[in-house]
Amino acid sequence: MGYTLAIHGGAGVIPRDRLTCAREADVRAALDRALNAGEDVLSTGGSALDAVTAAVCALEDEPLFNAGRGAVFTREGCHEMDAAVMNGSDRRAGCVAGIFGPRNPVRLARCVMERTDHVLMIGEGALRLGREAGLEDAPAEYFFTQERYDTLQETLRMEAAGTLDDDPARRHGTVGAVARDLSGGLAAATSTGGMTAKRPGRVGDSPLIGAGTFADDRTCAISATGDGEAFIRLSVAHEIDARMRLAGETLSEAADHVVKVELARLNGSGGLVAVNAEGRVAAPFNCEGMYRGWTGDGLERSILIY
Repeated sequence: MGYTLAIHGGAGVIPRDRLTCAREADVRAALDRALNAGEDVLSTGGSALDAVTAAVCALEDEPLFNAGRGAVFTREGCHEMDAAVMNGSDRRAGCVAGIFGPRNPVRLARCVMERTDHVLMIGEGALRLGREAGLEDAPAEYFFTQERYDTLQETLRMEAAGTLDDDPARRHGTVGAVARDLSGGLAAATSTGGMTAKRPGRVGDSPLIGAGTFADDRTCAISATGDGEAFIRLSVAHEIDARMRLAGETLSEAADHVVKVELARLNGSGGLVAVNAEGRVAAPFNCEGMYRGWTGDGLERSILIY
């Protein structure tokens, strides 16, 4: 069997009637670049872990998505980013939460996995680890985007006026990748800026193993996006793994049920991308859309929004 790569740029997309042709073209091009970054690794025999790291770095570098350069603002006008990686062969994992500074938070998460005995790190300790590893930091202006700042101001005004709606495009926003390499190894990576106007210190599901990120070569690799609190309460990624491993469900059966039935019972909205041990892809979501794409040996490259 060959390799497979699937990515997402977040659920809670711009509503179809507000998505301009120019913006759609930009989004599709950005997703294509991320697929290229990951596929360049896989097609030359590289590991799934290297591939998902490369793909997520490419997505973090795009201001169009809520991660890295395009991260949203907290209600105090700051950035706090979360990221995670997980390797399916040995279930090693590394995560960071609430960090600001590294150009690519997913690389810092990988440093936690590869340079420490820990899984999840926060604050100055995590940042010091990145400096010791020689990771590139970026100045505050690199992470500033006018669109994200304007959305923060609009959200705060709506809160003050009591008119805040439940627009998923405001609540959601994450990037992620899952992959199967030529040796059958699985891996997952996820990165996010969180929720617009979130309280400082809030952590979502993205850096929590078993909630928004998971990989095990026996079953699947998963990267999720959506209402983080609901994904945490349901342990979405682990729930899918458990249904496959213990109940014998296929990837599609397990992922569809968890996202479209169990998550909906908690009024949680969002989606995920997943790949199983055979390289099959699932990408269910229960909201209007999810930026997503996949490619692989014998798999037609697809980039979808709605």
